[in-house]
Amino acid sequence: MRRMGWIAAAALALLTWNAADAQRCVLPRPFELDRINRELAGRVVDYTDNHGADHRIWSPALGERRDLYVYLPPGFDPCKQYPLILWLHGFAQDEHSFLKDGVRPLDRAMRDGVIPPVIVAAPDGSLKGVSGYVSAGSFFLNTPVGGRFEDFLMQDVWDFLFSHYPIRPERDAHLIAGVSMGGGGAYHTAIKYPDRFGSVLAFLPPLNVRWEDCNGRILSNFDPDCWGWRTEFNRGRQTVGRFYHVLTIRQRMVSFPLYGRNDPNVAEEISRDNPIEMLDAYDVRDGQLNMYVAYAGRDEFHLEAQAESFLYHAHERGLHVTVDYWPRGRHDKATVLDMLPNALDWLGPKLAPYAPHD
Repeated sequence: MRRMGWIAAAALALLTWNAADAQRCVLPRPFELDRINRELAGRVVDYTDNHGADHRIWSPALGERRDLYVYLPPGFDPCKQYPLILWLHGFAQDEHSFLKDGVRPLDRAMRDGVIPPVIVAAPDGSLKGVSGYVSAGSFFLNTPVGGRFEDFLMQDVWDFLFSHYPIRPERDAHLIAGVSMGGGGAYHTAIKYPDRFGSVLAFLPPLNVRWEDCNGRILSNFDPDCWGWRTEFNRGRQTVGRFYHVLTIRQRMVSFPLYGRNDPNVAEEISRDNPIEMLDAYDVRDGQLNMYVAYAGRDEFHLEAQAESFLYHAHERGLHVTVDYWPRGRHDKATVLDMLPNALDWLGPKLAPYAPHD
């Protein structure tokens, strides 16, 4: 009982959203989507098992059916083509977080003309297909234990969207965005698939998961003169986050579900998908990708050090990254919602040239 209580408390702290949002009820919500759609200028199309009927899409990469929401903008016309946003959720969440917290501000931004009409897709990147206190996240990567979630995103979801909806083909008409875990996944995917995305936007993202200082401390502040590269990920009890000096998040909750407990190649595998290292591996050039990073000064996972090391190296490579820094922000829903208006102001002009026209 004591152990289960610790796990629940620790996983609670892992969430970008609060506990009430994260502990998703697994019972169907047959009227929830209808109620939300009545509030929107656009509408959400259901490809989930959340609302009384199973509409999930088949994923060959995962070998199972998976949830997906697709938002269609105000005045949607199937005879016109639209820009696309892929929206990636955070750790211990699933696609339902988009329905609860993401779709309303995006819908409002389109209604008010802040961003043009856009199709938005929110896939499920949870390892087990459901969010909750003890469920882990895939980071939208292909991993030896976690599964082929990158392929799910970039093959199964991508092909489904382009075969079912009128999406503009130009890469600059496509944005990938994410929160927390999803923000790291967004940067990984945008860098790896430069032919598909012109812009990437991330809130509170892990952008250098191999960050440590020159003394081997992973929760230290960024210092360009005291910088190392983390190589040890098999220490299950190692602290990777701390909330309110009470809740401690351990390494085993984050990496073991993806790479196992004793993978001798785990550092190499993580390095391959680490956004900061991908800048070099994929030889990212200035102007190739519109990049936006919003991070917080009081992030309980100390992701500000990861963000700042990424930004430092991007500057070394001559890359421009738009930054929104909230010194008093935390790793929580309130901070993301505070950050969102600035991000949408940045995004609007990027997608405006690709808005549908009469």
